Amino acid sequence: MFTINPFSELSGFISPMAMQIYVVLMALLVVGGTVLDMMHKQSAKYFFENAKKAEKNAKRTVSSSEKTSLAMQTLTNEVLTSSEFANQKRRISHLFTMYGFIIFVVATAVLIFGYPTDASAGVWPILWHLGALSLAFGGYWFWFFIRVDVSSEGHKWYQLARADLFIVSLLATATFGLLWSFTQGSGLGWLFFVLFILSSTTLFGTVLWSKFAHMFFKPAAAYQKKITRADGSQENLPDLGDLSDPALQARYPDIPTYMGDNPGYMGLGIKREEPSHF
Repeated sequence: MFTINPFSELSGFISPMAMQIYVVLMALLVVGGTVLDMMHKQSAKYFFENAKKAEKNAKRTVSSSEKTSLAMQTLTNEVLTSSEFANQKRRISHLFTMYGFIIFVVATAVLIFGYPTDASAGVWPILWHLGALSLAFGGYWFWFFIRVDVSSEGHKWYQLARADLFIVSLLATATFGLLWSFTQGSGLGWLFFVLFILSSTTLFGTVLWSKFAHMFFKPAAAYQKKITRADGSQENLPDLGDLSDPALQARYPDIPTYMGDNPGYMGLGIKREEPSHF
């Protein structure tokens, strides 16, 4: 089953051209939804204005080579390995979900555009199934065991909000896709296929209202954060340094008022225990 192209049998009832048009439409919906999301939330405007504000507060100029190095660090750390997650379980779950989704989407496009009627299609059917399984594994792990509102606020796993639209439609797409592939040739196969199409259309057609576009904003935000640390602007926050420094206390006279002339060690704070809710 893992080695069979699930779209090859479908091509006997739905033309490859129709399947290809559907894939193109889903891609256009993602692009359009992301652009509308940026316009609605003014994300691009925020990043540009924040960058200009940071430039005014910069203490040094970041060279082009250093910017390139920071961009590569962002790609390898925040994007490819999700190092921003302090909770290792959350990080592993995210990596399974992210890479599973990428493999699943790429394999779908290759199978529909390259092998719409070929049942074997080389290694791509295996990648399609493995991508869907990886996505489902990481997604269900996150949903049942890691979700923030479940862990910290005690909400039941079946309590849904608009913020859950992305993960629910993502899991539904992978789940119904696998069930459709495993039950092809039966009445259940068509039922799961319809549910697969409905869930995938919801996933790609609701970018404006879901967290789908968030995937594109995160790398930009991580890169901008590295730049502000490199140029000393520190996201427009003050550089506190040593709280007992007289020059710092002269700049922020409320420090001695609330903490004394020689503030003591304040402890680990939120780092007192291992993070478990994000």
